[in-house]
Amino acid sequence: MIDIHNHLLYGVDDGSKSLELSIEVLKDLETAGITDIILTPHYIPYSNYSNPRSDNLERLEKLKREAKRNNISINLYLGNEIFIDDSIYDLLEKNVISSLNNTNYILVELPMSGDFSGYQEIFKFLMSKGYKVVLAHPERYLSFQEDYRKAIELDEMGVYFQSNLDSLVGKYGPRAEELIKRLLRDNRISFLATDIHQKKHDYDKWKEAKNIALEYVTEEVFNALVKENPSMLIY
Repeated sequence: MIDIHNHLLYGVDDGSKSLELSIEVLKDLETAGITDIILTPHYIPYSNYSNPRSDNLERLEKLKREAKRNNISINLYLGNEIFIDDSIYDLLEKNVISSLNNTNYILVELPMSGDFSGYQEIFKFLMSKGYKVVLAHPERYLSFQEDYRKAIELDEMGVYFQSNLDSLVGKYGPRAEELIKRLLRDNRISFLATDIHQKKHDYDKWKEAKNIALEYVTEEVFNALVKENPSMLIY
């Protein structure tokens, strides 16, 4: 599996709090079968989660060195989970925030509750500039749970959807579970990822998540969501 959304870059957001913890989790992830990881710390403008790309790159190199010293063979890359804002394009152009492994794919997050009325225009503008927008965990947004047409509109605009494996096993509640299944059934998801934050995680749940996913898609499609599609971002 290739993971394109997680919070294992230490000390920058609500994910891993230390280099040591990141190494522990990487060991577990390697055992779970993950081969490549794009680290995606939160970037939320005007908040404590706004670590710049330059510092993230330094942390990434340190994490790579420590992973090698611990005989961890997972390949590590850098990205961001970017909270929706009018400034995204300028921040990308100024190298303040990161696309997914220096590609033209960017991972963007919307508000969990309520709505953000201008997100479609921001997405259209970013796409007009050559970026490919990947929407993080659409199944978790209350506005999408209440109105499925919002997801359809973005899908038809050309926005890619990245959903969380744990949504399939009910981690984010029954409404998120229901919505991810509908998105899978309707072939609207392009990537499945972990969105893992901390050490305390039941990795066996991902096997259960796969079995549930296979009720809605074929094995071939599932492999595309966790391997083939993400591989476009790292090769």
